[in-house]
Amino acid sequence: MALHFCDRYKLMVLKISSKFELRRFCRTTGTSALLKLSQPKPDDLGFVDSISVEEIGGSRVTVVRSEDGGNKVATVVLRGSTDSILDDLERAVDDGVNTYKAMCRDSRIVPGAAATEIELARRLKEFSFKETGLDQYAIAKFAESFELVPRTLAENAGLKPMDIISNLYEKHASGNAKVDIDLRGDDSEDCVCKDVSTVNVWDLYVTKFLALKYAADAAWTVLRVDQIIMAKPAGGPARRDQPAGMDED
Repeated sequence: MALHFCDRYKLMVLKISSKFELRRFCRTTGTSALLKLSQPKPDDLGFVDSISVEEIGGSRVTVVRSEDGGNKVATVVLRGSTDSILDDLERAVDDGVNTYKAMCRDSRIVPGAAATEIELARRLKEFSFKETGLDQYAIAKFAESFELVPRTLAENAGLKPMDIISNLYEKHASGNAKVDIDLRGDDSEDCVCKDVSTVNVWDLYVTKFLALKYAADAAWTVLRVDQIIMAKPAGGPARRDQPAGMDED
């Protein structure tokens, strides 16, 4: 009945079944969602520049444009030949948006491509030499765990991990803490290990900090467990003894 009168008075109606989509539509138009079908107040009304039905990739979609007033909601349409390509595109857009969002909160950056991990490993190893007792071995192993990032990058690029890590340690020990792995260089070690300022490979500081914090907290939680949980055998009839002269499976 409501749709009949809306069509009679030339009123456009959109059916939105998802509450998340409804919230996005309200943010786009500046409207307020009404719980009951009643006469809206002037404060509940919104405004859009244009609304139309268009065909994108064989699908009919409703396009709402509200560019005046600094709209905070936008829709990115991705098209690809296969589902895997679309997944990669969606992941790339999501990573880019989240990176920009994180940079708005904390814009500090650190050298990327394993430069930060190698520098941390080098300093932790130097610090472990100053300690005595079992703490020295624990700190050295913790420093060794940072070598996983450059080792993984070298293995994925078809390089020799030990040679790359040794070259990185040599470069960082000489005072250049910004040397990283440049996978776009030549096959030689000197061309692979370059200064990050020349290749412009940077990582967010907050990402590195939170990854290190959560990884250390997880390892610390496992080490603090002082109870061993043993699984008891399930109930059921006891296993009968095998006759003499027969081997068990």
